[in-house]
Amino acid sequence: MPERMGSATVAPTGSFEAGSYQEFIVTYTAGYFGIDDTGSIKIVHRFASDMGRPQFDNPSAPNYTTVEATNGAVLQVEYDTKRNIRPWDKTLYIKVVRGFLRQGDQILVRFGDQRQGSPGIRVQTFCESTFEFRILVDAIATYNYVELPEQPVIAIVPGPPSLFKAIMPTSSVAGEPFSLRIKAEDKWGNPTHRCDQELFLRPSLTVEGLPPKVTMLKGEFSVAVENLIVSEPGDLVIELVSDVGAVLARSNPIRIAASLMLRPFWGDLHGQSEETIGTNSARDFYEFARDKAFLDVCVHQGNDFQITSEFWEWLNQLSAEFNVDHRFVVYPGWEWSGNTGLGGDRNVLMMTEGRQIHRSSHALVDDLSDIHTDANSAADLFKVLKDEDCVVFAHIGGRYADIKAAHDQRLERAVEVHSAWGTFEWLIEDAFEQGYRVGIMSNSDGHKGRPGASHPGATKFGAYGGLTCMLAPELTRPAIRDALRRRHHYGTTGCRMLLDTRVEFEKPARLYDEDPLLGHSEVTEVEASMMGDIVGCDQDTVRFRIDALGSAPIERVDIRNGLDTIEVYRPYKEEELGSRIRVIWEGSEYRGRGRETIWDGVAVVQNNRFTHVSPINRYNVDKRFELVDEQRLEWAALTTGGFGGFDAYLDHASNGVLSIDTKLVKQKIGVKDIGRDEMVFENGGIDRRIRIFRLPDRNKVERIQVEREIRLNHDRDNALYVRITQEDGHYIWSSPIYLINDRQ
Repeated sequence: MPERMGSATVAPTGSFEAGSYQEFIVTYTAGYFGIDDTGSIKIVHRFASDMGRPQFDNPSAPNYTTVEATNGAVLQVEYDTKRNIRPWDKTLYIKVVRGFLRQGDQILVRFGDQRQGSPGIRVQTFCESTFEFRILVDAIATYNYVELPEQPVIAIVPGPPSLFKAIMPTSSVAGEPFSLRIKAEDKWGNPTHRCDQELFLRPSLTVEGLPPKVTMLKGEFSVAVENLIVSEPGDLVIELVSDVGAVLARSNPIRIAASLMLRPFWGDLHGQSEETIGTNSARDFYEFARDKAFLDVCVHQGNDFQITSEFWEWLNQLSAEFNVDHRFVVYPGWEWSGNTGLGGDRNVLMMTEGRQIHRSSHALVDDLSDIHTDANSAADLFKVLKDEDCVVFAHIGGRYADIKAAHDQRLERAVEVHSAWGTFEWLIEDAFEQGYRVGIMSNSDGHKGRPGASHPGATKFGAYGGLTCMLAPELTRPAIRDALRRRHHYGTTGCRMLLDTRVEFEKPARLYDEDPLLGHSEVTEVEASMMGDIVGCDQDTVRFRIDALGSAPIERVDIRNGLDTIEVYRPYKEEELGSRIRVIWEGSEYRGRGRETIWDGVAVVQNNRFTHVSPINRYNVDKRFELVDEQRLEWAALTTGGFGGFDAYLDHASNGVLSIDTKLVKQKIGVKDIGRDEMVFENGGIDRRIRIFRLPDRNKVERIQVEREIRLNHDRDNALYVRITQEDGHYIWSSPIYLINDRQ
């Protein structure tokens, strides 16, 4: 009888800026039953929320929270991030330990109580039109909770613009029209409609139809400039410039080609909405991907054990509605969320609507009428999907995919090496060790309602969400499906680099239409192959070509053959090095959920001084990064497999000693000893370490073309691929080209 369990209100109500500090008074009024001695209430928030953690000890500090009963009952108050059923698992627990409540008695909760100097509680950093203070009541003291029929709600809206972004396709044909899309984001990565500014457009090439300026008006989340044309081949970047000449943003590059057989299409193939563990609705999810992240391809991937039959039907309706060939491609799908010991997370993309969902369990689905369709292990999943028109890829989230325990080359065509959970190159290394031939992709698994632009916010999500670039002749479901099956794609940690990798052969080699391990495959003789291809080759050497056009200067290129790094290529010479020192921390504790590595620390330079420092991959602006004085830098940071760090410009290029002091690495280095090749200081875990090296004061290299003769191993696959690092902190991975000895 929820209507007899009381009511609740929140004050103030209305809209509040994401990431701001506020005071909210939640008032629970007991209903007919009151609350008995040892009964309790819970005020819960979603797993995805990064609202400040309530604290009860320091009245002048952020997030100070107080709780009192109007009748003087004694209350026990605790906060726990896992004290309720997901997705509403972040819990303020309030227990009546002496006394009881009658009808009309109240419990007052002041989140961010400002009466003694606290600035308030920090509102979550991402937007949500219906942010709930959801209240559950155990009136009878049985620990059997009832949700109130009406819950207190506020709206969380974007803040003022902090940066601008300009996005174009990454390839087009000379004389063919394309579009430029411009948006502003607040400091937490939310697209904002609070902009009122003229933006002057400065192109690097002549662009027909490009106006000299555009105006973003209040109420607009983006501006589109359509029907732009470049008549001759070349590489184009458009800068957004203020009225005083300051560059506010640079677009991603677009390559204008004479012709194109394959085009790059950008997608986020993995994210969730509020119907499972994410934020905002599934409809909001697709609208954001299309209209605010400017994606070409998107797939909703909810945890299967939360997807009811009704929601699965709704997801299929949405995918059919939003899928428009040549505009925006959507597939129905789900995240198969099996326990780690049963294979770990997988992502399933169905090529058509109306297919059966095969859940890992019905853990949070009450209707058991289709429980017989479940696939409880990854091996079972591959069995039930063997005749389906689908694509599967391995994912690492809370659970990690154990592809050594289960894998099906017919279905599982890729591994996801990056998401908002972090960076996991060990997954592709697992594949190489097992002899699998899979592609590399990156997606977000975003929980904050921002597919394709998945800022991590202020929680322990350690990274910006990734993107997958699929190379296909056109933007249609069949063409994108073929690109996924052929591994014709690459992954990034969120940037839009244009990347092409190719192998050229001295004599014709044999391109397989399918992996020959699966049986019969059509074979075509070729003189060159592209990323993702499987090619029979009995030559001793091949020529590996890399052509990359970055969205920022390129720091390095790791050229790899499977598990081996053949070369680290840096696009600058020793004599170009300056007074800029780069310090990088990276890695994770282990493969499971508790992978976060804390890198809080201090850098001190003696007999020298910092003239300027700038952070790398510092997305959580709540975390400290402060130049205390000219010789001391202090920071708070964590990694979950990826990397962060800083650039320090020194007054003297070679004087003094640099000291790094973190819990995991403590080191003193002579500044003169820091050179082009990195110093590496290991500390266990998975690639848990600090790297220090020197860079040019200004690196202008944004395009590289590298050719290498690669000597092949004839006793195993040669998986040739690259990992490129941009100076702005982004990684880019090509899918491997698999050169196999098929004539043994």
